Amino acid sequence: MTQGKTRGGSRVALLATLAGLPGLALAQVADPKPWQLNMGRGVTHTARMAYEAHMVALWVCVAIGIIVFGAMGYAMFKFRKSKGAVAAQFSHNTTAELIWTIVPVIILIAMAWPATAKLIAMYDTRDSEMTVKVTGYQWMWKYEYLGQGVEFTSRLARDSDQMRQSGKVPDAASNPHYLLEVDHPLVLPVDTKIRFVITADDVIHSWWVPALGWKQDAIPGLINEAWTNIEVPGTYRGQCAELCGKDHGFMPIVVQAVSKADFQKWLAARKPAAPVPPAPAEGSPAPDVTPEQAAPAGSGASAAAAPAATEASAAAAPAATEAAPAPAQA
Repeated sequence: MTQGKTRGGSRVALLATLAGLPGLALAQVADPKPWQLNMGRGVTHTARMAYEAHMVALWVCVAIGIIVFGAMGYAMFKFRKSKGAVAAQFSHNTTAELIWTIVPVIILIAMAWPATAKLIAMYDTRDSEMTVKVTGYQWMWKYEYLGQGVEFTSRLARDSDQMRQSGKVPDAASNPHYLLEVDHPLVLPVDTKIRFVITADDVIHSWWVPALGWKQDAIPGLINEAWTNIEVPGTYRGQCAELCGKDHGFMPIVVQAVSKADFQKWLAARKPAAPVPPAPAEGSPAPDVTPEQAAPAGSGASAAAAPAATEASAAAAPAATEAAPAPAQA
């Protein structure tokens, strides 16, 4: 009786685990379609290259599987023991060995050649229009727009964190992005080649947004590079993909892709205001002002005539001194 209960409990636990797998997949791959089994196409050129390479490998494997398992099934049915078939006895077959060695090599080369070219292109960060530095921390991300004077940290949104700590089970229909929202998303312009430099401050993290088509490790003391060019405006989600401690599962990534004009507006609003010069202290001497600064607008002709008048007066002064009569002597 006890053994039956134990088996029943194990089955319930297994079913509960399997029921939770779709939720884990949702958290891992951001926003997949219902019942999606294949990888997504993404919203960048690199994502499409990865998808195309994946599909080529998938269909090659499907074709090989059909041929191999088809031949195996045919042989098992055609030459079964109940029909009196007797297995052939042979030591080796040179022709067969050459075929099953050369053909796989050709297939691998045909698959590896375009995949390698695409992989090299995915790491080509030349001609980038802007650079974003990504730094991983336990358990948040820091983003710096290099050369723009804008930086901020991004962590799990407060409402999602409070719900997690309360122990309440959220409704998937009303909270489709539970534990996937952040307080400050990474805002990027579309149709712009963006270079990423990625590192970490404490332990190894991994910055991953599936829709962008790549994943890059963030390693302390090491700078990794990547790039993207988002073609479709929207919100794209990801997560840290490297086990980095107890809150590894609570390091979501949110990327908001907007138009170039909207990005410039957002960037201007995020930049710190220029410091206002302090007012002079009471009783302090007034700053030196040049005649050009003191002259009112439109007095350029007067200012230009002043030096000429001064030079004429100085030239006339010696002549007047020489023409003056000597004083009478007593």
